[in-house]
Amino acid sequence: MKVKTKRKIDKLLRIIIKTTKKLISYRVTGYVLLAAVALIVFMIIMSVSSCNKQTEKASETIETTEASATIPDSYKISGVPVIPQDILKAGCETYACTMLLQYWGFDINEIEFADNYLITRPVYYGYGGELYGPDMNSAYAGDIYTGYGINAPAMAKCMNNYLKTTKSELKAYPLSEVPLEKLCEDYILDGKPVMCWETTNMDEPYVKASWIVDYVDENAKYEIGDTVSWMQNEHCMVLVGYDKDNYYFCDSVAGKLALYDKKIAEERYSQMGMQAIVIK
Repeated sequence: MKVKTKRKIDKLLRIIIKTTKKLISYRVTGYVLLAAVALIVFMIIMSVSSCNKQTEKASETIETTEASATIPDSYKISGVPVIPQDILKAGCETYACTMLLQYWGFDINEIEFADNYLITRPVYYGYGGELYGPDMNSAYAGDIYTGYGINAPAMAKCMNNYLKTTKSELKAYPLSEVPLEKLCEDYILDGKPVMCWETTNMDEPYVKASWIVDYVDENAKYEIGDTVSWMQNEHCMVLVGYDKDNYYFCDSVAGKLALYDKKIAEERYSQMGMQAIVIK
């Protein structure tokens, strides 16, 4: 397009020179000559503008075509196990991370992971009757069988503690504020399942318990003495695919591959802080 535009400009410049010489030879001067030259310049400007618009339109068409060609309407990763949550009733995050680790070929189960790698801190009542516990970005709050939960930064740390023992080059990376659609584009289409914080059966979350922070680490988002809250129905699953209407999750509570409406899943994911983990 740029070459074509240059040729048009060169052609019109030759016309200006030729026309100007003729007008001078015809003894046309003053305003008439000026008007003729101005008309030809205007023709050049309009021609260049037209070429630029055509170029921009062509570029937009190419970009749109390429984008639509690279993102399929539906996709699902195969081979991600679903482990029913029948023992660790409060350990959905441990089940989800175990599914993820097993998909990548690691020989570990949820009990072994919880007993040896999950960082936990108690939630308890102090002398004044106030409840105390950890920043969930630093540790699992409570007992794994009856406790509360853990957030992505702390869970990724636990997973990396395990991965170090295997001498693997893979690492767990916590993700924040990445929409589910973007997770599908960046990771699911690349064969990388993603742990996502949602809610059980996509039920509405609400504050169930609050406590004063008494434990933090390098991943903490709060300070000692701050108050944090845990949301009832908090749940962690493994995102493995999508279609036009649904996202696909390996769901330990459902004990199967579960399909959840995209709009509702996005809302619950947002309510739980848009947190996720990928291994790569």
